[in-house]
Amino acid sequence: MNLRIESAAIDSLMVRLFDEIDEANMPWLIAAAEQLRQAFGAQLIDLVPSYTTLLLHYDLHALSEADAITLIRSSLHNLQPLAADTGTLHAIPVWYHQSVGPELPAIAQRAGLSPEQVIAQHCSRDYPVFTLGFAPGFAYMGLVDEALASARLGTPRQRVPRGSVGIAERQTAIYPLTSPGGWNLIGRCPLTLFSAERGSLLQPGDRVRFVSIDHAEFIRLGGDDTAMEASA
Repeated sequence: MNLRIESAAIDSLMVRLFDEIDEANMPWLIAAAEQLRQAFGAQLIDLVPSYTTLLLHYDLHALSEADAITLIRSSLHNLQPLAADTGTLHAIPVWYHQSVGPELPAIAQRAGLSPEQVIAQHCSRDYPVFTLGFAPGFAYMGLVDEALASARLGTPRQRVPRGSVGIAERQTAIYPLTSPGGWNLIGRCPLTLFSAERGSLLQPGDRVRFVSIDHAEFIRLGGDDTAMEASA
């Protein structure tokens, strides 16, 4: 860990702890977020953890930038990581099928695997939630096995259905709302991951284990099996 603090706006600072994306960063970033929330108290307006950084928005009327930097450095002095399994573990059901995951065959072909082997690999590990962004409740997770890594689509889709499960590079995610998107889609989740009343089911520091389900279970759980072609 190499602490650096950069000005991001007149009332915001970027606290940079790492330079590269790594699952091992998360226990440090979540611990740092908790330390900063306690240290700033009511003077903290917002704190957004990401892959390697935390964006800290503070009350400009209560603290100068110099005061905020001093407080950050003192609160993160001798920082210790949280246990890796501190966050909530979510079992997320997914119906993996070409009709709702059109890039499943292409990923399997590139990896030299069968679609069933791709599904088994995607379900074989727990993925930490690094950060939320792009859309409400959109959780960036990683890292998938290197064999499954896939570049974003050259031309993003104008409409990706809610619940679609995708891969981009070594990240994986679920579209919580219908939106444009350029990730490689491999299946669909029937759960509601975000609502205005409840907010986001997934939070930074949580972990996700994908569970393969069949079509009947997907429908029983309320999933929409409209094929990608029909939903365009």
